[in-house]
Amino acid sequence: MSNYHINALGEALRLLSNSPFLPAAVNHLRKNTATINTDLHQSVVAEIPAFSQSHNPDVLPDLARHSDQHTFEILRLLSGGQLSEFAFVRKHAQRRAGQRFPLEALLHAYRCGHKTFSRWLREAALATLSSPDEARQVVTAIADFTLEYTDAISTIAAKAYVAQVRLLADVAGDQRAELLTLLLDGYDESDGRIEKMLRNTGYLDRRHSFCVVLAQSVDPAEMFNSIRARRLAETIDKIFSGSRTRRLIDVRDNKVTIVFSDIRRTSGWTSPHTELAERLSPKLCLAGNAVLIGVSNDVPSTSQIPAAYRQALLALELANLTHRVIRFSELSTQQLMLHLAGEEFQRLLPAWANQFFMIDEKSGGALSKTLHAYANADMNTLKAAEYLSVHPNTIYSRFQKILDITGLQPRHYHALTELLIVSYCQPQAKTIEHK
Repeated sequence: MSNYHINALGEALRLLSNSPFLPAAVNHLRKNTATINTDLHQSVVAEIPAFSQSHNPDVLPDLARHSDQHTFEILRLLSGGQLSEFAFVRKHAQRRAGQRFPLEALLHAYRCGHKTFSRWLREAALATLSSPDEARQVVTAIADFTLEYTDAISTIAAKAYVAQVRLLADVAGDQRAELLTLLLDGYDESDGRIEKMLRNTGYLDRRHSFCVVLAQSVDPAEMFNSIRARRLAETIDKIFSGSRTRRLIDVRDNKVTIVFSDIRRTSGWTSPHTELAERLSPKLCLAGNAVLIGVSNDVPSTSQIPAAYRQALLALELANLTHRVIRFSELSTQQLMLHLAGEEFQRLLPAWANQFFMIDEKSGGALSKTLHAYANADMNTLKAAEYLSVHPNTIYSRFQKILDITGLQPRHYHALTELLIVSYCQPQAKTIEHK
């Protein structure tokens, strides 16, 4: 408690203690302690719905005990006791914080207590005093005392509550980070401590599927700002706030990292649910236009989460403004091969590649689109022409141009395969193509 509240409450108590009515008032309060406690309890429950609506069975019994403590403390102070540090208020606030009981409801209860004790003290004063002037002075002193008392306990409770919430958040954050690291990096299944942690947190349920999601800003540099990174994590967490899907979320390696889990099937007699990754993707699109997201395939156990993490990482690296949310299952083998080969493969492209890229770019991508359409049509020229909305002769003309540039005949399988692989190396071919 700050010096200001100590001094203010001490001064109000000193002025009140000089009143001749005080001994009689204390006796009156002492005789009616049970009634005062009942009155206070009922007024709090009637005025603040949070107490009666709480499903926590400890809330109402704790309220009754805390009301008794305040009555006892006020009687002790009015009987000449020294000001204390109000440890019982601090302890009660910490308990409420741990149970996630709303702080505003706790502080409102103290305001109810202020009204109840003020009324009882006024009644006691007016019953023992005959002079109107003396009564006014005493009522003023009572009002000051109850106001300063309420102000002091409210300040102590608020500070203790907030401090406890921060402490619990830090502890939960440490536990979340440790659990996330275990799941993503893998663990020794013979380690009993780890097995116990996973079992206690529900991650060893064999009916569950798991899916890893990684998210980052379009500008990766923003993820180095911890506040912005945390805000993105909170945004994604809020998107799934009404979902039954369980999520373990944290910022890891400058990426928002989430392990989602849900029951794969209710029992052996029921059909499996839709893939978790498939259900997550539409909601993940709500994260915003400035967010890139990679989604792994579903895996059936925690032992495979490290593999799912690598899948999500690959999907994230291939996400772009055109396709912001990429599922690993959407990636073709060619795309994965080219991506994993990286710059080393770019340096080993055939000599004709640059000329092909230049001419294709001037034609608006007509050559590469023709190759892809021909492949998607199972090397059927008529179907490829229909898909591109061009005459079949246009297809043959483009094939001849490709042959002139590369020396490869697109109508031959092996040549077409090589041309397709090279075409994926074009800058405009980095997006995900949906068949």
